Amino acid sequence: MADNNKAPHILNTSANLLGICFLVLTSLKVFNLSGTTFIDESTSVATILFMSSSFLSFLSIRSNSDKSIKYENVADYIFLSGLICLFITIMMVTFNFIK
Repeated sequence: MADNNKAPHILNTSANLLGICFLVLTSLKVFNLSGTTFIDESTSVATILFMSSSFLSFLSIRSNSDKSIKYENVADYIFLSGLICLFITIMMVTFNFIK
């Protein structure tokens, strides 16, 4: 079995950020803001990235083969992409580029 040092951390953190993304999407729907902003589209992309990262890190933990390291590396890059997506969204909201 491969040494999975990062996979449990990726799974935990991406699952938490996935929940936050769902909270943001639900809040936008409740306040009828989903059609007027770009936030819901970018948050949806981040949601898909965090969901994929969670799935792959889970497969990495459960796998007993050499694929475990590959799953972990791909999950790591997808997780980083999700973080970058959220960072760009937050910066755009902060500097009022998204209205």
